[in-house]
Order: sequence, then structure tokens, then C-alpha cells
Amino acid sequence: MMKKIFSLNFFTSLLFYLSILFFFIGFNFRDNMVGNWYQQFMPTGLPNFQVSDMTFIDSLTGWAVTGNSMPNDSSGYILKTTNGGDNWQLQLAETRDFSRVKFLNSNTGYVSGGYYTGARLYKTTNGGTNWFLINGPGGQIFYDDMSVLNEDTIWIAISQFASGGVFRTTNAGANWTQQLNIGGSNPDRIYMYNRNIGFISRTSSPQLRKTTDAGLSWNIVSGTGTGSFNDIFFIDSLTGWKAKSVGGGGWLMGKSTDGGYNWIEQILPFGGNISSGSGIVRFNNINQDTIWGAGGNLFYPGQGARVFLYRSTNGGDNWYLQIPDTSYQIPTLSFIDFIDKQKGWSYMAGSRGIHTTTGGDTTFLLPVKQIGNNIPTGFNLFQNYPNPFNSMTKLKFQMSKQGYIQIKLFDVTGREIFVIVNERLNAGEYETSFEATNFSSAIYFYSLIADGKLIDTKKMILVK
Repeated sequence: MMKKIFSLNFFTSLLFYLSILFFFIGFNFRDNMVGNWYQQFMPTGLPNFQVSDMTFIDSLTGWAVTGNSMPNDSSGYILKTTNGGDNWQLQLAETRDFSRVKFLNSNTGYVSGGYYTGARLYKTTNGGTNWFLINGPGGQIFYDDMSVLNEDTIWIAISQFASGGVFRTTNAGANWTQQLNIGGSNPDRIYMYNRNIGFISRTSSPQLRKTTDAGLSWNIVSGTGTGSFNDIFFIDSLTGWKAKSVGGGGWLMGKSTDGGYNWIEQILPFGGNISSGSGIVRFNNINQDTIWGAGGNLFYPGQGARVFLYRSTNGGDNWYLQIPDTSYQIPTLSFIDFIDKQKGWSYMAGSRGIHTTTGGDTTFLLPVKQIGNNIPTGFNLFQNYPNPFNSMTKLKFQMSKQGYIQIKLFDVTGREIFVIVNERLNAGEYETSFEATNFSSAIYFYSLIADGKLIDTKKMILVK
């Protein structure tokens, strides 16, 4: 019966094969996922442009700051957009490097930085139309990071050896208290969940410290998986995530459910064309389940690197990939910010990035891992296992030669509902996982397609 359905409704249709042809043409030059991400540009003509931080407070309004640690270089910029990133206006240019930008609301914001002209802390009360200096911790070269609780209470992390550490003001900068100085381990990252609970780390150090008394004491956390962070966020006082640097330029995600005392490593996609060291540099929680991450890329022989974004819909237990760029040729994406499930931005450290108003594309890719180097005699698709399955199953296939491979998922009517694999692979044996958390219990069919040619179709059963 199913064979008849597929032959009548789908596979023998000329439209199907034409769509396959057009897909692969598009994949070579402009990926079919680009349509829901479009490119945006910062102002041109600004020298030594290196974005160091950015933030959005709603679908239209955002700020970005730049800095590049060059002496006597006036390339510290504060920029603002009021139309969702389609245009950016320069608000301030200074001979210093800006490191962080934080906004409490549409009017009140802070920018920190420093280096060759000394550390500085700026504030605006009118959305950046005017910026003015406020008092910060004195005698410093650079403010590495800051956490702003309200207009009165601000923490600053300073990695400088002799006089750095953690500083706090509770009176809008009139006075600062040095809460910690640990010399060569002084932090360059700080995150305060609320007025009492927070974390500090130094990205080059394995130590993670936590405070539960507003920074009066910072105790080393020595539980499982602890260590430095580049980005960190807690959804409540117990549950949080952090991205940390590892050897070789890679990044790992960790999740804690006990307030940061222990961290469980979350496995990021790997294998196939994913470049060595790819991982999450920055991430953004829409809620406790949906997380987007930026920092990864894939390498395609003869075509170079293509950046991708990570997304999880189950709190980071499983991660998927989305390739928003092929024709744009963006080398890396270093920042990501979503203000809701539809509207998000991801930018490189340079002067451009991408934006979606539809939540990205509906297609997400899964990592493909090569499990055998022997060259098979043909293209083969194996039965998924386990089958039936609950949420997660594995699929294995073989390739006798290099080619563009797709594994597509269909419902019982023959309607395509998901693309499980979509990339160029060398000859060999491969395995991938399919995570079906967002799918309903039903019978599904999955097909292996090599260079536009249907190889085989098999049935899988999802039972929840």
C-alpha cells in the first residue's frame, strides 16, 4: 500500500526530481536556508572595525561596541540601530577599546573599556544620544567585563595583575569597593544572576568562582566539569549553561542544575565537515528549552568554510545545526541575540551579520559521523535502531563514492517534513542520530538520496 502511495503521490512526480535538481544547484551557490536569514551591514569607512559586544532590547533597538587593542587608535565605536539592524548609526568614537555594552531599558545603558587611554565607564540616559563618563575603579588600564544590576549597583571584572580583580559600586559609581584580587588569576569574565548570586572566571584559567553574598566572598567551585567560561546564563538560581574554551580553539557547553557547583558536558555536533575546534562561543536562551549558539563552521572541500548556528529545543541535551550562509561568505559568527523565538541576530566580529524575523529556517541538520573507511560496493541505507523508538534513534548508510547526500523524512502521505542529512560526503560508512522530540507518535518514512537520485526508503515508528 505504501509503495503505491509514494509512487503515485511523490517519487515518480516530475516536480520531485526538478525540486531535487534545483536544491542541489542552490546548495552549491546559495543554500536553501539563506531565505530566512538575510545579511546586514555596519557602517562602512570606519577603520579597524572589530565588534566586541552587542545587545538588543526589542525587535528594533540594539547597540554594538568595538575595540581592537591598537595603540593611539580612535576605533572604539558605539553604534545604535532603531530598525532591527538594517541600518546602524555611529553614536560615539573614542581613542579606546570598548569591551561591553549593557542596557537596562531603552534609555539607560553602560559601555566599558579602556587600554591605551586608560579604563573608562560610560553611561547614557537617553538611549545613546549623549554618552558621559562616570566614575569607575581608578588606576586601571582596561575593564574586561561588567554586570549591571540596576543604576546603582554595578560589578566590573579587571584581569590586570597588580590592581585588578572584582569591583562593586552600590551608589552609581560614586564609590567602588574592591571585592577580590587574586593576582595572575584575576577574572576577565563576570556574571551576576541577581544581587547575591554570581560567577567569575578567567578564560585562560581552569578556576570557576561563585558568590552567594553579593561578591563579599568568591569561593572556588570544585565540582564536576567546573572551569572557566566565555559566556554564561542562568534561567533560575539552579539551572544554567556556560560555554568554555578548550585546547585547540574549541568550545564546550556545560549545563548545571545545582546552582553551578557541578556541570554536565553537553555534546555538540561533530564529525563530517564540521571543522576541528568548532563550538559555541556565545549563546542565547529564549527559554529553558530553546537555546541558540554561534561560533561553529563547516569546511567543504573546494568551497571553503561555511558558518553554522547551533540550536537546542530541549535545554541543550541535543544540538542541531543550521547553515544560514553560503553565498554570504561570512568566515565566523561571534555574537548571537534573540529577543523572542522569531527575531534574532548573529554577527561576526567584523562589520556584518545576519538577521531573521521568522525564527530561522525550519530545516536543521544533524551531525554525520564516519564509522568506517572501507569502501562499500554501492549506496546502502540501513534500518534505524532502535525501531520503534522514543525521541531518539540512529540511522546508518554507506556510500561507494563521494557525493551530495540527503536523508529526508516523510509522513504517511508522502509529504516531506524534515531533512535529517544534507551535505557532501566522501565514500565510506556513516551514522547519524535523529531526535524527534518535536514530532508526534506516528509511522514515518526516511529516504536516502545521493546526487539527486533516490536510493532507498525505509519505515520508522515513533512511539511516545
